[in-house]
Formats: sequence, structure tokens, C-alpha cells
Amino acid sequence: MSKEQQNNTDKIYIFDTTLRDGEQSPGATMTLEEKLQIAEALDDMGVDIIEAGFPIASNGDFAAVSEISKRSKNSVIAGLARAIPADIDRAGEAVKFAKRGRIHTFVSTSPIHLAHQMKKSQDEVLEIVTKTVSQARNLIDDVEWSGMDATRTPVEFLARCTEAAIKAGATTINIPDTVGYSTPEDYYQLIFDIISMVPNSDKAIFSTHCHNDLGMAVANSLAGVRAGARQVECTINGLGERAGNAALEEIVMALQTRADALPYHTNIDATHLSKASKIVSLAANFPVQYNKAIVGKNAFAHESGIHQDGMLKNAQTYEIMTPESVGLKQTSYVMGKHSGRHAFKKKLAELGYELGDNQFQEAFVRFKDLADRKKNVYDEDIIALVDDEMGSAGDKIKLLELEVVSKTGGEHRCFIKLDVDGEEVSLTENGEGSVDAIFNAIKKAVGANPHLLLYGVDAVTGGTDAQANAQVRLEMNDKIVSGRATEPDTLVASARAYLSAYNRLLVDSGAAAQGAMSG
Repeated sequence: MSKEQQNNTDKIYIFDTTLRDGEQSPGATMTLEEKLQIAEALDDMGVDIIEAGFPIASNGDFAAVSEISKRSKNSVIAGLARAIPADIDRAGEAVKFAKRGRIHTFVSTSPIHLAHQMKKSQDEVLEIVTKTVSQARNLIDDVEWSGMDATRTPVEFLARCTEAAIKAGATTINIPDTVGYSTPEDYYQLIFDIISMVPNSDKAIFSTHCHNDLGMAVANSLAGVRAGARQVECTINGLGERAGNAALEEIVMALQTRADALPYHTNIDATHLSKASKIVSLAANFPVQYNKAIVGKNAFAHESGIHQDGMLKNAQTYEIMTPESVGLKQTSYVMGKHSGRHAFKKKLAELGYELGDNQFQEAFVRFKDLADRKKNVYDEDIIALVDDEMGSAGDKIKLLELEVVSKTGGEHRCFIKLDVDGEEVSLTENGEGSVDAIFNAIKKAVGANPHLLLYGVDAVTGGTDAQANAQVRLEMNDKIVSGRATEPDTLVASARAYLSAYNRLLVDSGAAAQGAMSG
């Protein structure tokens, strides 16, 4: 019997790095309150380890890791640290409040990183591994070590680093595919070889951390599990740098649905997946693609007549999972302008929302206004409406009035009225087109000129009365943020999306942005 067969009923530890690696996605910066909300959702869902941030990166990151550590009920709370003494001390200070804390330290190991980034020899790196892991272990019992760019590292050197890290006190060894270069076959062999070659490998849990640059992050992670890894590092919605990380929801549901081929188990309550996906999407301002596995809005949707016929006869003809298994509920009644508060609250509960009284009242008013304009209000409309409402709570700048005049071959003019920290600001500005005029008017009103990186609009549902979902990405003072808004009117949605992004710049840039606004 092979080692894989002997351990094929083992528990897989889920290490979520949405708040660290996920937040490193350009434009995905989150506020402290958003991070606390996400951490609570992950804790409730059964995530084993939450990597709450990179404590030395900023005072905000340190505060987030510290506060999450204080509030965590069950999860281990990890702080990331480079192989630098100051980083490790800062991480130790941040996680000391947790019931169970972890320091996760890393150093580059691949030849290309050593030559161009580290400018160190292999012997120097080995010395760094021993020194920094020992330092971390003197601060806390739970230490994880990662060899950055492990999949492009010679296996013999990676094995020497791994042995040194375990000897110095590391209890978890992470073998990251940092640049998403590996294939499932390669990654399986690497994990298998490292575990086989390292004499003290039985004293540590091995972990996967796979990026999705070639679209194989989940496949690689599962290959690593088959090879002996018992921890998987992943993020909600696959959020992460470049093309993202392995998606937590895909890992969990693959193990749950294909237990015949992957007979391992996790502690995750999968009925929380859809709710967690919505929370992260809203906080990061990263919409989930419609055909995203598990949590995309089309994941359990059927339009083909053949598929619909099969579903009506037996749902298993075209669904390998039930919507309920990931926290979704199907409904048969249509929401419209005659629906009351009770029906609206029930619908929100079915969609996974729990709103406070004020948020509920504001959402209900917007729902009634939308129902007066649309013949049919779909679940997707309500989801977009509530997400939009929740995302704009506490904004310093709000849209009060918008009027746009456009002529074919002529001028495009926008009159706008804003509430800027309680004061009304009104003005008119021209542009090359309607949207350009709107954005120019906003920039003039707030006294700042952020760089527009992205502007896009799509429809929430089908039909000419579909709501417009506008997305804007801005850059200013070395900060990149995203904003989005949903409205029946495309131009209003565009204006509110721009303001949503700019409001995030105020939060992220602090006094610098406020100074720009007042100037």
C-alpha cells in the first residue's frame, strides 16, 4: 500500500489568505471593518488558519492582525513576515493576542530570485532560514516556513532548506508555486520528492500555495494533497495577485463532491460559501465572474431547453451539487412593486443577507423605486442593489443630482450636485462624451485628479430594462482602488461608481486625499 493510500482519509487544513495575499490584488484594499467582517465569516465557516495580514507592511495591517487575533474564536491567526528579524518581531507582536497564533515567515529559494532579488548564495539563504525560523519559534510554538518560488527551485536545495527549517522549529512547511508555473504532474512530484527526501519531514505538515497564472491553481493544489500535503492555502473567490490564488470554494467542493477520487475531508461548513463570496466581493470591489465555479451567479442557472427539461425531471441530470450545499436557496415567487417589507426581508434572508434597521429601510426604498421602473425584479437585481447599498455606507461624498446633455457631433455637458462632507457642491463641466463630462465634473467638484485605470459597464440581467453595473478603478498617491455601482440609468451608475472609488481613496489615503479634496 502506498503512502498516499495509507493517508487518504486525512483531514486537510484550510489556510485562508484572502486578507493577506488576496488584498494584494491591485484595487482590493480593504478597510479595518471590512477585514473584521471577513475574518468573522471565515472563522464561522470553519477555516483552520486565517492569514490576517502582513503586520510590518503598515500600521493598518498591524492593527488588523491584532484586532482579528483578539476576536478569533476558533481559527489560528497567522501574520506574514519576511526572513528579517524586524518583520518576525512585528508579526509576533501582532498575533500574541490570539488564542492560537502563528508566524509565517518566507525567503526566496529559486536561482532567479537569489541572483536578481536576494543577491545571496545558497549557503547564505540556508543560514537565514535557520536564524529566522529559530527567532520565530522563540516567540511562538506555531511557525510556518515558505520557500518563495519553490517550484522553480532545484529540488535538492529546496530539501536542504526544508530540513533546516524543520530542525529550527518550523511546524508547517509551505511549498508555493509563487508564479503559477507548475503543472499538476510537476507539483505532485515536487511535494512527493520533498517529503521523501527530507529525513525529518514527519515532524511537519506540508502545505500548498498555488497561483493561477496558467489556470491550474486548484488542480495543482489537489495534486499536492494527493502527494502528501495536508494544508491548502487559498482565498475566497480565488482573489490574489495577478491571476489570483487557488479558490477556497473550489477546493472545498472538489473534496466534498469527488470523495471517491479525493477521499479527504475539511472542517469547512460549505453552506457558508456563497455568503463569504459576497462579503469578499463587496469588500474588495471585485465582482465575481458569472460563470465562476461554485459561487458565480450562473453556477446553478440553466437556460438551455434540454437542460431545463432534464432539471425538471431530476436535478442530478445537470447538477453535481445542490445550490443548498453552498448556501444558496431557490425561490419560486417574483419580487415586484406590490411586495411589502415582510416579503422583501424574507427574500434577503434567502439570499444570505442580514441588514440592520437603517440599512434595511434604505435598501427597501431603493427596491421599491427599482420595482416601479422594472417589470421584473430578479434575485440578481436585489443582490446588486443590496451590495451597492452596503458598499456606499459611510461615504464622505454622495451624489445628489445629475443632469447630462449630449448631442451628436456637439458638446457633452454635465451638471452635478454633490454632498461633500455635509456641504452641497454644484457645477457644470464639459467632456468628450457623456461619461467623460461626468467624470470631469466630479474631479472638479472634489478638487482632485486621480488617474482612471479602468471603466466598464455590464448588465445585471437581460432585457432593455436591466440595471447597469458600472465599475471604475482609480489611482492616486500610489493607491489603486476600485468602485462599482448599480442603477437602472447607466450614466447615474457611472457617476456613483466613480464616487465609490474616490471615497475609497479618501479612506486609503487619509489626510493626503482629504487635503486634495479641500484643495
